[in-house]
Amino acid sequence: MRKLLNENKKYLIIIIIVFVFYVFLSCVTTINSGEVGIRVRFGKVVDRPTNEGINLKIPLIETIEKMNVKVQKTEVKTNSSSKDLQDVDISLAVNYRIDKEKAVDLYKNVGKNYEEIILEPAIEESIKAVTSKYTAEELITNRSDVSSLCTEELEKKVGKYGIIVNEFNITNFSFSDEFEKAIEEKQVAEQKVLTAKQELEREKINAEKKIVAAEAEKTANELKQKNLTDNIIKEKFIEKWNGELPKVSGTNGIFDITQYIK
Repeated sequence: MRKLLNENKKYLIIIIIVFVFYVFLSCVTTINSGEVGIRVRFGKVVDRPTNEGINLKIPLIETIEKMNVKVQKTEVKTNSSSKDLQDVDISLAVNYRIDKEKAVDLYKNVGKNYEEIILEPAIEESIKAVTSKYTAEELITNRSDVSSLCTEELEKKVGKYGIIVNEFNITNFSFSDEFEKAIEEKQVAEQKVLTAKQELEREKINAEKKIVAAEAEKTANELKQKNLTDNIIKEKFIEKWNGELPKVSGTNGIFDITQYIK
């Protein structure tokens, strides 16, 4: 009997130790770097965040919900219409984070599913509002401006909940096959026009070079004519004389050539 009592006491002690250990663990929660703790007491949110590190709580009365306050990314695929009523499929990625000071209010008003409830619908609404201001072609050529406007629209919608938008990246615009073919044909036509203009410019430059060369040659010839004296004419005449020509000759006058053949 005494042995049985001793064994029961031993088991009781073990149970008490396990229970105390469990209670101790229930009193302690660790909040990691990049997280914030939301203290909930009897289902009611306590109006202050729990910081990083080891935190105590009341067992069976309090729980601490963890929320990520690091930069996160969500990817969304949606469709919209451009200003010229072209259907466009859009793929985008948004980098965001939770304002640590507003994490308690976000949890209290929205819950931990804020991405699905608040963020993603706001992203779709923002991109549709902005794309309707641009033609399909402008969406392609002004992608950075479209992203900036989408960021502004999104911040207006989610900023009040404590969601901070870091980047709004449009990863792809996709249009109908007919529209993309028309864009390609237009680009080809514009390239042909550009090539023709460049060729015309080259021909114009070559023509101008020829004119300049002709003018230079004409000027040189005129200078030669001015410098062509009677003595040069006489020397040229003597160089070509074969001994059979008369000893006097001239165009505008007569001169004696015997002085050159002595």
